[in-house]
Amino acid sequence: MTDEPRLFDAPAAPAGDEALPAGAPLAARMRPRTLDEFVGQERIIGPGSALRTAAEQGKIPSLVLWGPPGSGKTTLARLLASTAHARFVGLSAVTAGVADLRRIVADAKRLRARGGTIVFIDEIHRFNKAQQDAILPHVERGDITFIGATTENPSFEVNSALLSRSRVFVLASLGPDEIGTIVDRALGDLVRGLPIAVTLDADARAKLIALADGDARSALNALELASEIAAAREPAAPAIGARDIEEAMQRRALRYDRAGDEHYDLISAFIKSVRGSDADAAVYWLARMLEAGEDPMFIARRLVILAGEDVGLGDPQALPIATAAHYASHAIGMPEAMFPLVEATLYLALAKKSNSALRAYAAAQEAIEETGTLPVPLHLRNAATGLMKQLGYGKGYQYAHDFPDAKIEQQHLPDELKDRRFFEP
Repeated sequence: MTDEPRLFDAPAAPAGDEALPAGAPLAARMRPRTLDEFVGQERIIGPGSALRTAAEQGKIPSLVLWGPPGSGKTTLARLLASTAHARFVGLSAVTAGVADLRRIVADAKRLRARGGTIVFIDEIHRFNKAQQDAILPHVERGDITFIGATTENPSFEVNSALLSRSRVFVLASLGPDEIGTIVDRALGDLVRGLPIAVTLDADARAKLIALADGDARSALNALELASEIAAAREPAAPAIGARDIEEAMQRRALRYDRAGDEHYDLISAFIKSVRGSDADAAVYWLARMLEAGEDPMFIARRLVILAGEDVGLGDPQALPIATAAHYASHAIGMPEAMFPLVEATLYLALAKKSNSALRAYAAAQEAIEETGTLPVPLHLRNAATGLMKQLGYGKGYQYAHDFPDAKIEQQHLPDELKDRRFFEP
């Protein structure tokens, strides 16, 4: 009788030691094999850190790794497993389901005597509530240790019950020096790195680091392609120049998710820059959003709101200008919609600010909350019928235009609020 197929039978091998297929990408070949080789995230995985100590003691807690693409989430999960001498099973939330999880848990229980099992779920935010709920009892019983990876805010994307049983570690984008270290390693390692000896001039190295935008995977992929371009041009002595990097990278791939944290963070920075009368910052954040592919109508709507909420009566022309920018952006579309959006952004940023309209409305809301639905004073009511007139509707009302400048001393609020002031110019 043949043995049942097993998902795993042995502790995880060091992260860089698993057999790679022929022609594996440079980023896969250069994956760190130990925590000492791991570049970046010193705050959470450096010597003496709580997470590293836990891994070295074989006591890794369930955790969520939250960070941008290329910051090392998957690699770190593998290294933690190998350091703790635990079995590592990786799942992608895009393709895996509850049935896959059940098979893994069954195998983990069967092999518990041989050591713990770490189940790594990439893109955990793509698991729905039912799928995340299916993980919870196995984490609680200690059948598995759960490690999730996400580019989205786990506060919104991971079930609160699962999140409460996991520690969240925030990974940062890699800095220029860290990306430079990774690039230099790939150039200097003829076994795992580039298979041919190439040179990378200083300008090309600087451009590669800048265009990678903190993403190690992006940097290595571009370096690999640039080396192939250089080798095709100069087989004997390939030298990578800045033009090769530009051709390999094509264009800086700006990190942006129109439904995720980056979306909300950028629009927040944009709004606060306009509100703070910082025209330079406002146009910068506007460009960041447009260049990353944000819907221009989303920005246009925010400008209309800004004109009413933050400029308001400080400059009454702000609202028609923002409204015109909204209409123009809809009418002409991108890329030309950039012009009305920039003009409205700069106008609002430079305009005098007043939130008196917002404060007045908020004060009126508070009064309604306090007093409920107070009756309209009789003299302000519409006497549409004879009966209404008999009941006193409209009696004593004074028509404002019969007085100079249409100003009149007349009670317009309910009796209970007659002395209340809502608007402060």
